[in-house]
Amino acid sequence: MKKLVIFIIAVVVFTVSCTGNKSQQNNTIRINISSEPDSLDPWQSAAADTASIFRNVFDGLLLYSPEGTFVPGIAESYTVSQNKLIYTFKLAKDVVFHNGKKLTSKDVLYTYSSLAGLNGVKQVSARFKHVKTISAPDDYTFVVQLTEPDATFLSLTETAILPEGYTEQATHPVGAGPFKFVEYTPGQKIVLERFDEYYNKARMPKIQRVEVYIMTNEASVISALRSGQLDAAYFINGSDADTLKSSFSIYSSPQNMIQIFGFNNSVKPLNDIRVRQAINYAINKKDVIDGVFDGYATELYTNFSPVMKEYYNDDLDGLYKQDTEKAKMLLAQAGYPDGFKLTITVPANYEPHVNTAQILVSALANIGIKATIDSVEWATWLDRVYVRADYQSTVIAFDGKIDPDDILGRYVTSYPRNFVKYSNHDYDILMGNAAVETDQKKRADMYKQCEKILAEDVPCVFICDPNLIVAARKNLKGYTFYPVTFIDFSTMYYE
Repeated sequence: MKKLVIFIIAVVVFTVSCTGNKSQQNNTIRINISSEPDSLDPWQSAAADTASIFRNVFDGLLLYSPEGTFVPGIAESYTVSQNKLIYTFKLAKDVVFHNGKKLTSKDVLYTYSSLAGLNGVKQVSARFKHVKTISAPDDYTFVVQLTEPDATFLSLTETAILPEGYTEQATHPVGAGPFKFVEYTPGQKIVLERFDEYYNKARMPKIQRVEVYIMTNEASVISALRSGQLDAAYFINGSDADTLKSSFSIYSSPQNMIQIFGFNNSVKPLNDIRVRQAINYAINKKDVIDGVFDGYATELYTNFSPVMKEYYNDDLDGLYKQDTEKAKMLLAQAGYPDGFKLTITVPANYEPHVNTAQILVSALANIGIKATIDSVEWATWLDRVYVRADYQSTVIAFDGKIDPDDILGRYVTSYPRNFVKYSNHDYDILMGNAAVETDQKKRADMYKQCEKILAEDVPCVFICDPNLIVAARKNLKGYTFYPVTFIDFSTMYYE
């Protein structure tokens, strides 16, 4: 009899526990990211993982749609003057920051003064260099005057608007987005909660709470998903997706990310276009797509993803198909009939890039190039490759941007972080013209020409756009992809 009582109690406790968990889970999303936030202050952060979470906390004047177009944010509308120099934004009148402060044009003035370095304050971002003056005719109107037409300016309006006078962004960030920051425990998790006073009722989240767990081990992520400790697993690999698809919903899409086998175009023998072409012909990109990404990737031919349909040059599809004999011929013409030694410097913490490098080593051996991998810490890669360009070759990925100038501008001669050391006068001129061209069709055509130049000059091997793959509980719906790093919790809900 005693055993029976214990059994009944156990069943009751288990049932209550499960019911409580179910109730909690239907109001909470638990998901992972792979790295610590580089800063909680949105003006100081540059990490893609950080942006993917905190785009839920901060809104800009304009927001991105899943198609990559601009939609109203804090600004419900805007107009552009005939000379393309003056932008006038009409602000929504019911915007409230998470600390209860009502947002007015004074906060936008504060934000853009800081970003552009106006009114004697230190400039936060050089990207706002064309901002000449800003003004606020009333509490809900904000005006920007540029020094010259700049077609890239609208892409800057996604930048977080912050409350004037608030100085604790680095420890307790405050924005005006659909979720408010609750806590960050280093090495463990970030917690957000729905902001019930969010101004955009059409975008009001159905989920009340988000717990983002910092998990660097892929096997641990999959284990946590299977055990119910996570509701969704972010950025999993294709092999795990195939294993999980019978029990979980799998969301997969190209992510507007460009994986490259990058060359230092300023060092021998990589400064010879024939050598770069030979390397391109030596590589079968499908070997990387299948061997590293389990088929979940899109083959590329220039530094642009087809996700950005309006600007993508599809005439380049199929360039540099693997041709070992042609590769050997080009090497011989360049004076390297027996090949040469090549070091591939790879960030050790990005396993897909390390695995890609291993496939490249094998492919290059077929044409006599003796490649070795130098696997370094991320901080070392940033200093040696990204900052000082002290390297021969590397494998890395460029994260997605909305404006094509931010993508293709990395190859302009004067770009401060042009670490591949590519330089082409015609390319520079065309990029400069595209940056000020306000006719969208003409601008798109210019960028397609730039993509063609890159494809022909091959400053890199443009390998693929790896899919972003997410596995989620069957009843968790609404995951939405964007051409920027963004886990939009406002679209997700339980069925």
